[in-house]
Amino acid sequence: MAKLSITVNKIRCIGSGDCVETAPAVFQLDAEGKSEVVNATGAGDSVIVAAARSCPVKAITVIDEARLQLFPPLKK
Repeated sequence: MAKLSITVNKIRCIGSGDCVETAPAVFQLDAEGKSEVVNATGAGDSVIVAAARSCPVKAITVIDEARLQLFPPLKK
């Protein structure tokens, strides 16, 4: 399990809760109903990326130790 950098764009986040449903040990909704990372090591890498993919507005960015952006994919 690599150390991932996970960020949530609070401006883009609509509070759907899909990430929380997919990885509840990693994400939770804050007092404003926006997603936040509470434990970046709370799930395996594949679960964290799946949670980011579940976001309907792509508000979650996941970057690995080698600074490779796992999600969303960079445009070529």
